[in-house]
Amino acid sequence: MKQRQLLYSASYLPLAENHQHQFAQSQALRIYRSNSIYSFIPKNACTTMRLSLAIANGCIKSEADFKWIRHNSNTFTTDLPSLIQADYTFVILRCPFARVASAYLDKIVQMKPLALKLYNTINKAVEIENMSFRCFVNSITQANVLRSDTHWRPQTDFLVYEEYDDYFNLETFATAKSKIESNALIKIFDARKPYNHSLSHYALVNDGHFADTLPGTILAMMKSGQVPTPSALYDDELATKVYETYKDDIALYKSLFGDKNLMFS
Repeated sequence: MKQRQLLYSASYLPLAENHQHQFAQSQALRIYRSNSIYSFIPKNACTTMRLSLAIANGCIKSEADFKWIRHNSNTFTTDLPSLIQADYTFVILRCPFARVASAYLDKIVQMKPLALKLYNTINKAVEIENMSFRCFVNSITQANVLRSDTHWRPQTDFLVYEEYDDYFNLETFATAKSKIESNALIKIFDARKPYNHSLSHYALVNDGHFADTLPGTILAMMKSGQVPTPSALYDDELATKVYETYKDDIALYKSLFGDKNLMFS
């Protein structure tokens, strides 16, 4: 059995009081047949993977039961012995620039409940209907907001191990799928269609700058079948701010995958 070293366990605090470790452990999910651990990071194929885990772990039968996972976010959370005794471990990372843009287009533009949560977190400083991408980035990069929700929390916070058996990135997930299926004994079911969690069915608009465009305008574009390409949400100022805030995520991504698939290298 491979020796597993926990990333955040070195503190002399009792492990039960070690908040960094406890958070990372809470995001580590078990795949029972293969004794595998998958570290779940929102916006990184998370719905697809949670749906696939639910089917692999015998809790639902097919993609038609996809709503089950909404009510079972913590069902497969692991414990300490399972972390240490895992036979296979993996995590899916994502370009941090793309992940922040995805959170905005999904949660803020489409006025999902998380938009109201953010509105309250920033003490209602910006009305939701006025929350451009610039306002969003300026809000979530504040120290007291950065870790207020998992959809924009730094990806390194989710890593429970010093080293995983495999690191995959969302940008090349199609080629990683077969390896995950083989090693974790799981069939991956694409949840993007039932959950509408993809930009693939929109025409991407590359011309123009959308950093200050209001959510309602972008939502109207989406209803007409168009959406700004995520990179068009950025200008130099915003790219720099995201780079500085998520520099550890970016350094990890580059060390593993290079900068080919980073939105801004």
